[in-house]
Amino acid sequence: MSIDQILSQATSQAVKALYDLDFPAANIVPQTTKKEFEGNETIVVFPFLKASHKAPEATATEIGEYLVANCEAVEKFNVIKGFLNITIKPTFWTGVLHHVAETPDYGFVPVTDASPLVMIEYSSPNTNKPLHLGHVRNNLLGYSLSRIMQACGNRVVKTNIVNDRGIHICKSMLAWLKWGNGATPESTGIKGDHLIGDFYVAFDKHYKEEVKQLMEQGMSQEEAEKASPLMHEAREMLKKWEDGDEQVRSLWRMMNEWVYAGFDETYRRMGVDFDKIYYESETYLEGKEKVLEGLDKGVFYRKDDGSVWADLTPDGLDHKLLLRSDGTSVYMTQDIGTAKLRYQDYPIDKMIYVVGNEQNYHFQVLSLLLDKLGFKWGKDLIHFSYGMVELPNGKMKSREGTVVDADELMDEMIATARTMSDEPGRLQGVTDDEKAEVLRKVGLGALKYFILKVDPRKNMLFNPQESIDFNGNTGPFIQYTYARIQSLLRKASDDLAATDYSEVAPNDKEISIIQRLADFGAVVADAGKNYSPALIANYAYELAKEFNQFYHDYSILKEDDAARRVFRLVLSRTVGDILKRATSLLGMEMPERM
Repeated sequence: MSIDQILSQATSQAVKALYDLDFPAANIVPQTTKKEFEGNETIVVFPFLKASHKAPEATATEIGEYLVANCEAVEKFNVIKGFLNITIKPTFWTGVLHHVAETPDYGFVPVTDASPLVMIEYSSPNTNKPLHLGHVRNNLLGYSLSRIMQACGNRVVKTNIVNDRGIHICKSMLAWLKWGNGATPESTGIKGDHLIGDFYVAFDKHYKEEVKQLMEQGMSQEEAEKASPLMHEAREMLKKWEDGDEQVRSLWRMMNEWVYAGFDETYRRMGVDFDKIYYESETYLEGKEKVLEGLDKGVFYRKDDGSVWADLTPDGLDHKLLLRSDGTSVYMTQDIGTAKLRYQDYPIDKMIYVVGNEQNYHFQVLSLLLDKLGFKWGKDLIHFSYGMVELPNGKMKSREGTVVDADELMDEMIATARTMSDEPGRLQGVTDDEKAEVLRKVGLGALKYFILKVDPRKNMLFNPQESIDFNGNTGPFIQYTYARIQSLLRKASDDLAATDYSEVAPNDKEISIIQRLADFGAVVADAGKNYSPALIANYAYELAKEFNQFYHDYSILKEDDAARRVFRLVLSRTVGDILKRATSLLGMEMPERM
């Protein structure tokens, strides 16, 4: 039982004995005492005042006296207004450390066949370009969220919807036909998604030149864009695709396969994966079918031009187009179709969409439509809305080829880590292969941590150099702390089981670390409740920072008292274990040496 649970139960018993108040222990949540006050845990007594009929200070004092007399964990207390600050007996913390150290997967809730099923959608790439920095934030958030939700006791299905149809896809296809000269990833040595992205940029370059020439002939920009022969060809290709033209479909399949192979390589390097991938080319027709079903049931209505709409004015929104007058679908229709297929495939209890905040309105509408169509999780779907990510030199534009793509970013992060390894004393005595693996873990760990430590709702500026600093709130700082602990344990391998440490009374700094270790489960639960990997990231940083201060101030291997030396080694090992467990929720890997 954790210290919080012990105090909650003891306080519940106290208010029953003192005031005849039945107050559930589950509703009493101790907080870590603020650093400026004496104590380890704080209980707020205001909820008990009606029953005590006394001032907050008097009520807190009575409860404190009861706890000292009746709870073996409590040593003393002090009262600040309505806040009861409790000091735990030092030797009790030793037992807490033993509990954390000896509990496999401490902080994680076991998953069973009866656990709720949570589906998380992330990535959602287009097959006309490689994954870029924006996708990196999306993928890292989605994957981390999946790990956190599983750690909170949920079954999790990671899913992806690939945008593999539409005019943007046809632009790349048309450019390849016109200027590709039969180029393939094999013949050019260019990764498939990059190759197709190059043709998307080429289309835009030729299109802009075409528009410019038409404007020089006297057309307005709007007229020139409508008259562009190149854009007309792209629209014709899209129509042929929708009509099932085999020549167009064959080209589409070939080029998409190149892109998928490229995506797979990027996902593997990034350390993210999926349990199920859906494709818009397969879901949009399902969406049309579901919309027409809703039309028959009177959920939607048809206008005179044949288009189908949803009236959302009773819900405080407007009218939403679902099928155009020519019967073609819109993005909302595709999302309905994807939801239908997912619900057929899995008994979803909760659906989480990891999509940028520019789509807030879209998901507000989608939630209402799915609910009206009878999806039990529709109204409660979660739009995990996150902010934009930018580089110090500004925004990125896919059409102009100014995007920082994911592959280049990962290469840069590993190269930056390599400059670190050249410092004296680092990575000595390891093979080149071992060194390369450490650099990969450090570079990608820096990327993941820097992105995930930020509140996902906020826009962020990503600075590669800052992210790999060994002295700041960074992934490499946490990884180095872990590697330092592993080095310590390698030197002390014979000491760990040598002596009983159960009677050791920890000092204030050791108690502070044990308390932070014990908090891990609550932090994981909070991260799951608030859908926030940032809570895990910043917990790991604070734990690493506190351990480093301890490591600097106290002897471990040179401690003369054998029992205290073993106690400090167990404390160090447990910090390492919890750091590894926490960072695994961020998708980070921890090197054994740095």
